[in-house]
Amino acid sequence: MKLKNILLTTLIMASTAVWAEPSHRVFVTNEKDNTVSVIDTKTNEVTNTINIGERPRGIGLSPDQKLLYVAISEEGAIAVVDLDTLKVVKKLDAGEDPETFDVAPNGNIYISNEDDAQASVIDPKTGKIIEVIPVGLEPEGVAVSPDGSLALVTSESTNMVHVIDTAKHKVVKNILVAARPRGLAFNSDGSLAYSTSEVGNEVTIIDTKSLSIIKQASIDLPNSKPMDIAVSPDDKTIYVTTGRGNSVVVLDAKTLEMKANVPVGKRVWGLGMTRDGSRLYTADGVSSTVSVVDTATNKTIKTIEVGKFPWGVVVDD
Repeated sequence: MKLKNILLTTLIMASTAVWAEPSHRVFVTNEKDNTVSVIDTKTNEVTNTINIGERPRGIGLSPDQKLLYVAISEEGAIAVVDLDTLKVVKKLDAGEDPETFDVAPNGNIYISNEDDAQASVIDPKTGKIIEVIPVGLEPEGVAVSPDGSLALVTSESTNMVHVIDTAKHKVVKNILVAARPRGLAFNSDGSLAYSTSEVGNEVTIIDTKSLSIIKQASIDLPNSKPMDIAVSPDDKTIYVTTGRGNSVVVLDAKTLEMKANVPVGKRVWGLGMTRDGSRLYTADGVSSTVSVVDTATNKTIKTIEVGKFPWGVVVDD
């Protein structure tokens, strides 16, 4: 009996050690003052500012939500932040000009290297670049499928979404989309992927089984330049930041019909969503603010001042 209790206790301790409790915080990269703003989601107030490195842009979390990763483009590195202490604990070589990235379920980091027309893959456990994959010119957006089998990369100047088989680390398909593709996102089961095109002013739906486009639609709004994208937890709605359009457009995830348009700050770029889908946080670059959007009402409920030129957003909840 004692042995059984000891084993049970050990298993419980091991399981709780794997995943960190959500901290109910939003992390925002500020490209022009080399910081990350930390926002409490309960109060929607800035509680801390992290000095992170030169030109922070892409941002994400480790699978266990214990570490924050930030692409610091001018240093060619990924800064690693301990979420308990909010201190930079190390910097990983990430190749030339890392811009955005996504973290695979196995922990590997897939990065777009804008100046080198390639995607790099980092194993954060060793800190080594384990693969370099040629893609199109000016790679930008990155998204890894929920099961980790595919990584997608957009290339702005080649106007393509590149599909990478993560087992082989090879491009298996190049999909031509509208001009200057930017953001990427998968639905919850990975059967569909969504891509935005800034200059083409379009959103594209890609079937990830056939690796083909099943729908494209333009956003009929003045000055719209689609950038980042997020999918609601129920897969029914997508949210797209419109850049110079200064808004978040709400689209039906199947038909791409517009359901609402939510004004936010100027030159809105990055987008983060709470786990339950009830709130959006947008990086309003020129305004140096973050807008908080209530998705039930499709209204901006708060504007938060952050650092200079906020770029990327990730939510830890």
